[in-house]
Amino acid sequence: MSLPHAILTALLEKPSSGLELTRRFDRSIGYFWPSTHQQIYRELGKLEQAGHIRVLPSPQPARGQKKEYEVLPAGRDELTAWVAVSEDPRPVRDPLLLRMRAAAVVGAPGLAGELRRHLALHERQLQEYVDIEERDFPPERTADEDTLRHLVLRGGIDLETFWTGWLTRAIGDLERLGADEGPAA
Repeated sequence: MSLPHAILTALLEKPSSGLELTRRFDRSIGYFWPSTHQQIYRELGKLEQAGHIRVLPSPQPARGQKKEYEVLPAGRDELTAWVAVSEDPRPVRDPLLLRMRAAAVVGAPGLAGELRRHLALHERQLQEYVDIEERDFPPERTADEDTLRHLVLRGGIDLETFWTGWLTRAIGDLERLGADEGPAA
């Protein structure tokens, strides 16, 4: 996924100013496609230059007034074409997993503590996702676009559930082996 496609998606959901867009990113798309506010503003300029979005006309021009953007037909066409593209899954590239592999060779001092820290982070993220699900996806919401959005959130819940389970098991195994003590034999 690319940031321009994430922005087009968000703007098709609701025309927004750059500031509104960055706030919406922080509360939704940013969970699975994080970006800085500077990156978002830079992409807005590129999308406007490419003819994919435009600034909505303002009824009263005022100095310092925020610009509100909307997607143009060319932007919708770009997003539609991108959605239809086939793409292979990306391999997992997690530094924690590599550090664990290296610890098998050089020892694992402090590794259990780091795994506990990661576990706490994943538990917090899981709870946040569950809270969003309870708030935003009650059983009576059944529109197609709600179903797709809920599936994305469920993917996040399932990933965090995986990580909390796996980390709990890894911590238990390290503690059982005493592997947090020093170099591996």
